[in-house]
Amino acid sequence: MASTRRFIIEADGGSRGNPGPAGYGAAVRDGDTGELLAEAAEFIGVATNNVAEYRGLIAGLRAAHAIDPEATVEVRMDSKLVVEQMSGRWKIKHPDMQPLAAEARGIFPRGRVGYQWMPRAQNKHADRLANEAMDAGKAGRQWVVAKPLPHAQTLPQQQPQETLPKPLPQVPAAPVGWGAADMGTPTTLVLLRHGETALTPEKRFSGSGGADPELSERGRAQAELVAEALAARGTVQAIVSSPLLRCRQTAQAAADRLGLEVRIEEGLRETDFGTFEGLTFAEAKERFPAELDAWLASADAAPPGGESFTAVARRVSVARDRLLARYPGRTVLVVSHVTPVKTLVRLALGAPPESLFRMELSAASFSAIQYYADGNASLRLLNDTAHLR
Repeated sequence: MASTRRFIIEADGGSRGNPGPAGYGAAVRDGDTGELLAEAAEFIGVATNNVAEYRGLIAGLRAAHAIDPEATVEVRMDSKLVVEQMSGRWKIKHPDMQPLAAEARGIFPRGRVGYQWMPRAQNKHADRLANEAMDAGKAGRQWVVAKPLPHAQTLPQQQPQETLPKPLPQVPAAPVGWGAADMGTPTTLVLLRHGETALTPEKRFSGSGGADPELSERGRAQAELVAEALAARGTVQAIVSSPLLRCRQTAQAAADRLGLEVRIEEGLRETDFGTFEGLTFAEAKERFPAELDAWLASADAAPPGGESFTAVARRVSVARDRLLARYPGRTVLVVSHVTPVKTLVRLALGAPPESLFRMELSAASFSAIQYYADGNASLRLLNDTAHLR
């Protein structure tokens, strides 16, 4: 009786922006000789690091299964999260991870696959493949193997359809607006900056670390115009708001007109601007010149006592993922602030942090992003103020 074959899978995934343009890489080796038997890599559009890592794991398991479905497998990854979750020691709470983990578990029978963490420096092969896939995606193409492996003939002539390289998803042209494109029903986030407060026309820093101003008379009028425009479109199915008063008031005007409730999402609050709170840009420059320059120069720098843009992007990403999981295929009004809205736009485009300073976002303006099931995002609208005229 032939002995059971043993494979080692090295897998990795990455995202340039987290979420951002993402890809994975996986290599299958003979468990006894270390010989490289198969490689897999793919650009998967916009996704998080964790999603890309799980996709790399799945690709490696499928490649190994295609060589010998009776084999035993040892998976080696530098993702502590994936290793611990797949080993059953950590719970899988994130809704995006649960179906991916279930798919990975279903490739080989229970008990045939073991998991081992290894340092990133030892996972260079899979990391290189993932980066090659992301580079290919940036160039508008999919990754292809550089040269055939010596024993590629041991693989079946036709791999399962789901392991074949897929073309880059193409978002079809559509009129500017909130309509769904022909790629399945996306989740649409209609991003609304709140109406004006007394601080808005004075262009003062107004975040979550200072006063919590209410809408001014002009801001309340803007909120009513927003509500009128939303009622005319009739597409919004849910409303979510930052916890700050100006957003709640803007959201409530829309909710009253549409007959919906307002759900509060803490992650949508404005940046805490620390000691800059309540100051104009000129006043901050005069009082805290070095601190302001540092803040403008790096997304990792925070105002004294405040919050960096990197920290804001982290919590906004979590809030976005919660919304996409809670409202799949629906249109959601998201009432927030300058920084969170710009951050969502930046992440959808895969743009660098400095792009935050290169977008105009007026009070009570609409922007809109559609998110598709394959992880791609499409910016449909930015800083629309036509309803205010």
